Amino acid sequence: QLAKNLFQIRDDANEGPVSGIVIDKTKEWLTAIQLERNFTKREIITMYLNTVEFGGNAFGIKSAARTFFKKQPFELSVTQSALLIGMLNNPALFSPVKYPERALRKRNFVLQRMAESGYISATNLPELASLPLDLQYEPENQNRGLATYFRGYLEEELHNWARKNNYDLYTDGLRIITSIDSRLQRHAEEVVSNQMKRQQAKFNAHWQGRTPWEAPAYIARVAVQSARFRQLKEKFEGNEDSVWAVLKKPVPMRVFSWEGEKDTVLSPLDSIRYYKGFLHTGMMVMEPESGHVKAWVGGINYKHFKYDHVKQGRRQPGSTFKPIVYAAAIDNLGYTPCDRELDSPVTIGNWTARNYDRSYTNAPVTLRAALGRSLNTVPARLTQRLGVSTIVNYARKMGIASPLRSYPAICLGTEAVTLYELLGAYATFANSGIWTKPFYLVRIEDHNGNVLQEFSPKSREVMNAERAYLMLHLLQGAVQEQGGSSLSLLRYKAAKGNDIAAKTGTTQNYADGWFIGITQELAGAVWFGGDDMNIHYQDSNGTGSRTALPIFGEFMEKAYADKKTGLRKRPFKRPRSLSVTLDCQQYLEAIKRVDSTQYVPPVDSTLKNQGFAEEF
Repeated sequence: QLAKNLFQIRDDANEGPVSGIVIDKTKEWLTAIQLERNFTKREIITMYLNTVEFGGNAFGIKSAARTFFKKQPFELSVTQSALLIGMLNNPALFSPVKYPERALRKRNFVLQRMAESGYISATNLPELASLPLDLQYEPENQNRGLATYFRGYLEEELHNWARKNNYDLYTDGLRIITSIDSRLQRHAEEVVSNQMKRQQAKFNAHWQGRTPWEAPAYIARVAVQSARFRQLKEKFEGNEDSVWAVLKKPVPMRVFSWEGEKDTVLSPLDSIRYYKGFLHTGMMVMEPESGHVKAWVGGINYKHFKYDHVKQGRRQPGSTFKPIVYAAAIDNLGYTPCDRELDSPVTIGNWTARNYDRSYTNAPVTLRAALGRSLNTVPARLTQRLGVSTIVNYARKMGIASPLRSYPAICLGTEAVTLYELLGAYATFANSGIWTKPFYLVRIEDHNGNVLQEFSPKSREVMNAERAYLMLHLLQGAVQEQGGSSLSLLRYKAAKGNDIAAKTGTTQNYADGWFIGITQELAGAVWFGGDDMNIHYQDSNGTGSRTALPIFGEFMEKAYADKKTGLRKRPFKRPRSLSVTLDCQQYLEAIKRVDSTQYVPPVDSTLKNQGFAEEF
């Protein structure tokens, strides 16, 4: 049995030119002899109990104890241990879930043998045999437990590794060490659940029973694009009338709700309509310096919504893309947070950049105030000076791997990216200008603790430490400048007295809400929105400051309040060599003799400024 479990002799991949049950049995027999020669009886039974299947998707005694009793092996009682041992020779036949009476008889038989062998007292046997099974059955599967979205993403990566290295991911007892912090992960999942339940109620009230999409044929279009539609069309040989008849026929089904799963009767079309009404989110938290991912929440419920909004989903980032533009300007053009640009509509080619609220000061504003208030005009002017190709290049240097089209509006976040990429880019600022790819798989060990492979993150220098610190100071404007887009973050205790760089983002028609926050110890990103851009709010209730920011704020509150996380409020690391003034009032007084209407910020003479007739 152990030979079969360890070496999968009967697996198709291990078949030789001659195969069959006799050949397989012979191979197992010869392998068993080698095991007997090299291991003690105790080692053999240990290996066996660590690899044998108990049913319920439980492989090994540790998994079985957790599945049937929610315990560790050392916590099992005598009767619980006897039940599991009784199942071994036929887990299906003696399943305590399907055949409790049969399993009880088998358990008591094991107890009797234990009494006969002197492992338990014969006087205690009647009392033990009278005890119930006392199951707490919860089979392990990918839909339950901590970090389901993360585990679902990691599984495919691990499968590839196991295939290349000749291991079985499920039966070889591999230990997978990741960077996820279970405490922060639990806080993140709890916050997402609480916040999204409230946001969904608010969203439903906002639409007052109407559908949150405007196109009347939207649901039909979604149905036509589904795999179910294609399968039915093939089944009915292209007869779409038959397909629609099936899609409109009510059938019993169990659906997700924020009050728990519920049984109902819906047609497949009604099911699409029902699920399209749900809001979704993605959240990731990482350490900027190490690049270690500490929490990963890919959605609201992994069982019903498998799509991962951390690394799988791409959405327009809106204003959360702007810091990449500012970083390029500081690193290429010699800008500082106190330098100014004109706040008025700017036209580049046939595109005009306007502020969100269509109001303008028509005067120069500091870069810090412009980013803090999330003006659109200033990053557009910076893009005009830099050239779009420079913006794209900086996005690439900061880890944005998604497709990016080179046109002016990119500066306002019109090109879809992943949350994973965007948070990695922001973490560069808190890591002294070093971009580190968000890192989650630390090492893989065998069942004896021997290291099979260690992993290390990719990194590269994007800018020097001084300019990275200037970016953090710029981003602090969101919580410090008058009219800052993230001022509401200050209602959380964890934000007060803590250095926080922040940025909100909102896309057209309030389809996407974003928030990214950075402290010296943690960087976190939240995306919020519907299944696609057709599902959205109708007003400012859908802005990132009202949708995504509260998720981050509540998480930060819990994370910093939990003493076990070891988090504390710390200032950003200021480079000793920093010589740029960060007091913009003092800076502006020094240049007050300059006519503001004629003000032109310093430009690095080494940069070749390309003409925009050619650029666009």
